[in-house]
Amino acid sequence: MYKENAPSKSLFTLIISILGSITLTYGQSPNDLIDTGARPTLFAPGIVTSPFEEVAATFMPDGNTVYFAQGTISMEVCYSKKVNGQWAKPAIASFSGHWGDWDPFLSPDGRRIYFVSNRPLDTTGEKKIMRKTHLWYADRSDGDRWSEPQYLKDPFNLDGIGNFAPTVSRSKDLFFYSPQRDKTGKAKSYYAKWVVDHYGEPQLLMLNGDEEISDPYIAPDESYIIFISGNDLYISYRKGDGWDAGQKFGPYLNDGSSNYDPTVSPDGKTLYFTSNRVRDYYKRDPKSIPLDYDGLLKEMNGIFNGRGNIFMIPIHLPGKGG
Repeated sequence: MYKENAPSKSLFTLIISILGSITLTYGQSPNDLIDTGARPTLFAPGIVTSPFEEVAATFMPDGNTVYFAQGTISMEVCYSKKVNGQWAKPAIASFSGHWGDWDPFLSPDGRRIYFVSNRPLDTTGEKKIMRKTHLWYADRSDGDRWSEPQYLKDPFNLDGIGNFAPTVSRSKDLFFYSPQRDKTGKAKSYYAKWVVDHYGEPQLLMLNGDEEISDPYIAPDESYIIFISGNDLYISYRKGDGWDAGQKFGPYLNDGSSNYDPTVSPDGKTLYFTSNRVRDYYKRDPKSIPLDYDGLLKEMNGIFNGRGNIFMIPIHLPGKGG
């Protein structure tokens, strides 16, 4: 039945098309986020990615400086700058290099860097490494220089409970992994809302029912979270004041290897994560002569030796992800 002021058929079709597009963008399957045939590749091999452990790539807003953690005896926060389109030899961040520091994350505006450290609260007294790892931050003062690290004096940094993998949104809400906090012994992640000048009590992050959740990466606008459950990468979309159940990425990302520390580039076009994957990237040739010791040394000193490497893959995400 015709009604006065009813939209025309063409307008109605346009509205349905727009709504369908919004639904697709903000609720699409993980398999639609990665191009068919895309495969993770090493990030800056031989410069950032090495035979040693590298974790948690995080970028300045312009994408031309990357911070990450690397080490053997202890992890340290390092950075590399892009010069003439190429990543340059890394340096250790001005606040790092003495204690164990890792899991760096730059705020979306690049003015603050959060990280995990085992440094003591008072480095001027007797220097004892803390039994558990807590969350710290430093503010950018000039160029690549940072302020003295500050301990986050908020309800989640508790004695005897380790915190890891901090990420923050534009509203300063903080998401992190805290495996000892849950009394059931399950590895859980949490978020703490920024309230005027401090963080509120941490809230349990429920994304896959009661399953373990680690290393949550929060989008700057909090429209989605990428996280780890078991060894696998998942994505969860914002739904009201919470998030939908996590959806698992396909075998192009989850190949049975250990994955951790997912982050997204500032332009939202590249997913970075650390993985110890070797299959399909390195394989001994069974038809060759048996491996001798020199060959074994070469294999152990190669990039694909079972230690964590930073990988990247193009991704199509809503808005900007970095």
